[in-house]
Amino acid sequence: MKKLNLVLLSLFVSVSAFAQKPIFYAISFPNASHHEAEITMTIPEAPSGNVRVRMSRSSAGRYATHEFGKNIYNVKALTIDNKELAMKQLEGDVYEINNQEPAFKISYTLYADYVDGTYSGIDESHAHLNMPATFMWAIGLEKRAVKVQFNDLDKYGWKVATQLKHDGVSVYSAPSLQYLMDSPAELSAYKETSWTVAGADKKEQTIRLSTHSADAQPVVDNFGKMVQKVVLEERAVFGELPVYDYGEYTFLQDVHSTNAGDGMEHRNSTCITSGLDQIQGNEVRMLSTFSHEYFHSWNVKRIRPKTLDPFNFEHANMSGELWFAEGFTQYYGELLLVRAGFHTANEYGKTMSGLVNAVLNTPGGIKYSAVQNSNYAVFADAGVSIDPTNKANMFTSYYYYGGATALALDLRLRGEFNLTLDDYMRQVWLDYGKPYIPYTLNDLEKALGKVTNNKVFAAAFFKNYIYGIEKNNYEALLAKGGYVLRKANAGKGWMGALTAKLHDGNVILTAGTIIGSPIYKAGIDAGDILKKIDGKNVDGSVPLADYLVNKKVGDVITIDYENRAGIHQAKVTLEENPQLEIVTAESAGQALTKEQQEFRAKWLSSKIK
Repeated sequence: MKKLNLVLLSLFVSVSAFAQKPIFYAISFPNASHHEAEITMTIPEAPSGNVRVRMSRSSAGRYATHEFGKNIYNVKALTIDNKELAMKQLEGDVYEINNQEPAFKISYTLYADYVDGTYSGIDESHAHLNMPATFMWAIGLEKRAVKVQFNDLDKYGWKVATQLKHDGVSVYSAPSLQYLMDSPAELSAYKETSWTVAGADKKEQTIRLSTHSADAQPVVDNFGKMVQKVVLEERAVFGELPVYDYGEYTFLQDVHSTNAGDGMEHRNSTCITSGLDQIQGNEVRMLSTFSHEYFHSWNVKRIRPKTLDPFNFEHANMSGELWFAEGFTQYYGELLLVRAGFHTANEYGKTMSGLVNAVLNTPGGIKYSAVQNSNYAVFADAGVSIDPTNKANMFTSYYYYGGATALALDLRLRGEFNLTLDDYMRQVWLDYGKPYIPYTLNDLEKALGKVTNNKVFAAAFFKNYIYGIEKNNYEALLAKGGYVLRKANAGKGWMGALTAKLHDGNVILTAGTIIGSPIYKAGIDAGDILKKIDGKNVDGSVPLADYLVNKKVGDVITIDYENRAGIHQAKVTLEENPQLEIVTAESAGQALTKEQQEFRAKWLSSKIK
């Protein structure tokens, strides 16, 4: 054994001697007040001939295309001694250098003024950096190790919070481009609290909460204790924590009224931004994003769909598994807040109402499968377009579609097999997540057949509810846990959902009406100007809903409207609003049976032992 170790050591030294030097980035902030950074990428041992460098067009955790190349300028190629090299711009975000140097540099200015989980934001208070929105990279050199030097930290009083490996005073490293791009950083005078959590092997790992906000340290400490409860409930689902690189997981939280609210998962960290003024007074409201994003450290970052592995930073990444990756995470993100004691059974009914309505009362949920709705993420996931789409009539969020599917499967496993969705998630974790074997849809079906010991059930569930558009019997399933599914506005007249704006005294519909609704059947749609409803002038002085007060199902109203084709009048027969609500049996005036009490307790109670 000793002799073998010496041979292996010799081999390691030999291989290391021939390993290529890391690509080196330096980022400075001489003009932070105007949201700019100056970045230099140095490529040592550079290939000769035509070398292409580019900005990304997508970002880890986002599935639509994002044009990060629009925010860089002053792009130059330089020798190590700063002589300019010839460079061509082949595309908006792709540059080519005909290189004959052993090493060369690319320098550029980055403009960054959008704080969320996808983009970067810079001012004198912080540098919030999402790496695909920040760093160019060399095509063909993606497997090279990377080092990043963050400059001007002392100038602004900043510290660095990131999952990147700390190599020196201001230098951090990643083993590859994929890892770098999945590793956001927050440079600021953030406040921090941390705690340790034992894994299944009893080994302690550190969970950190770094918060850039106006809150005092005791507020951050208290919020950290709340997050810790959620972490422990999530560990209980899988039975263990993932093994985090360097033994640490970091929540990168940024709270300010100018931020965009967002959460973005990463391998050993998550970036959570809030547009609220502060944490204090908003703790429970904020926990929803924390719960969702932390669950992703299992489901998505390690239980990884094959369609996202490896992630392609050059275009949108389509995945038909998002109903599971995002949707099941959506279900658990809210469920675990109930188990942790932050939401009541009554409040959870409202959460479930949103899930169930998504599959039963939206055109996308009714007409298209979980897989089809997942595939549309390349357009829907914060994708930017100028022209309107008919999304409301052909798409429903895979977050809610998948969440409703998870709800139904959880209740069915409990009622039909004396199992839980936790059992299924643990099976998927052990088969695919823990050994990091990227899964397919067929693999998810196999895991369901394995945990239930019933391949017929698994095949039917996937055929009907994942590939197909059949719907589970939510009313019967929810009744097992003492919940009532009912119409939210029974008997009241409804013409359909309308979105409008007021312009020069005119009320103009700004979004398409929903297929199947009374207003849609009447032929009224986006761009139409509402003039009168039942003879009363429509001028924006009162909400549109006020025109239907005391109207009943079956009543017929007259709507006068105008568009480019002229002046029109339509008869609209009011219907009952199909929207559903889920309430506890007790609040519906029903007696809760012992069986329902026991079922609900097993489902919603804490699993921390």
